Amino acid sequence: MDTGDTTWIIVAMGLVLFMHVPGLALFYGGLVSERNVVSTLMHSFVSLIIVSIVWVLWGYTLSYGASLGGFIGGLDYLGMKGVDGAAYDGLTIPHYLFAALQIVYVAITVAIISGGISGRISFKAWIPFCVLWPTIVYAPMAHAVWGGGWLAQMGELDFAGGTVVHITSGVAALVAALIIGPRRRRNGEKPHNIVFFLFGAATLWFGWFGFNGGSALASGSLASLVILNTHVAGAAGGLGWLVIEWALTKRPTLVGTATGAIAGLVAITPGSGFVTIPSALIIGFLGAPVAYFSIKFIKAKLKYDDTLDAFGVHGMAGIWGAVATGLFATTSVNEAGADGLFYGNPEQILHQLTGVGVSIALTVVGTYVVLKIISIFTPLRVSEEEEITGLDISTHNEPAYNKYADDEEIAPSFMKS
Repeated sequence: MDTGDTTWIIVAMGLVLFMHVPGLALFYGGLVSERNVVSTLMHSFVSLIIVSIVWVLWGYTLSYGASLGGFIGGLDYLGMKGVDGAAYDGLTIPHYLFAALQIVYVAITVAIISGGISGRISFKAWIPFCVLWPTIVYAPMAHAVWGGGWLAQMGELDFAGGTVVHITSGVAALVAALIIGPRRRRNGEKPHNIVFFLFGAATLWFGWFGFNGGSALASGSLASLVILNTHVAGAAGGLGWLVIEWALTKRPTLVGTATGAIAGLVAITPGSGFVTIPSALIIGFLGAPVAYFSIKFIKAKLKYDDTLDAFGVHGMAGIWGAVATGLFATTSVNEAGADGLFYGNPEQILHQLTGVGVSIALTVVGTYVVLKIISIFTPLRVSEEEEITGLDISTHNEPAYNKYADDEEIAPSFMKS
């Protein structure tokens, strides 16, 4: 056991929790219309609560229990049985802490999905989604990649969640958006508070040091490289979007530049502990055009309504990052990894593409099944009247801003005595 390593992972867990709430909550909450701020914040906050409980009861053991054929974990840790203060699996941190870190990873993954269906998903449907999706989709993927499953045995590299977190959440957001359908007022809605959005984006960037750096599972030189790679890629992604947007529209925007930074951070996540610093700069910079053209052209062409571009940013930049890991990975920075194509090992590209394909296939099928199961018991989306009124009032009876409270004539009925 090492107290320095333990301390760092405790800090990393706190950083990831902070990037979820308030980070992702404000990042999404600032982008939606004024009618759906509270509901968007609730998606993030409630996912943290429910997924944490699911992970303690059965999610953790399905991901990290003794492998059953390489596809799913056994029930060794059901209800956290056998999780204790001893060093975990050759690491220098307590098993308690390793399990806690995995909880915040899966919780934010589920929250990312809400960005694709914000403004119309029923809260009654979101609750069981937070139970079923991490069980059916995330747990098998996490086991295959991080729990000693078949993708790990094959040699696929995912340091901090390219295939496990970003591709699964982005693709799930797209599948959910297609099944639930587009918003009824999608063309008239603008971000209601860009200041909140920027605070959320900056908090995400800050928390990403824990998200990627914590995946080193120790303090020291590797964690330091990961943090530097993460920061460089985020900066490069922001610059990449700024250059493209300014060149094509003649209007550099804050929302666009910050989105580019997030795309760069997504792109470097799977390779953050396997690539050099110059490679991280390239990966992050190219993550921006991947996300930009996905949002501005593919989304516009296919006309799907991914409300907050969870697929364009997390899904597409995550795919690029996973593939880029197969190009730029080198054992010179991490002997536990592998050399990529540019370092003489073209086979690594095949491993990465396999991981990407499995992540997409599992997520498409699993998300479809989850939503169909839920739809048997409750509608997936709210009524037209509830959607037009806004979910803050129609679902939660709680507006984000009480600006009408003192005006009896126009105050909503629930605010009147």
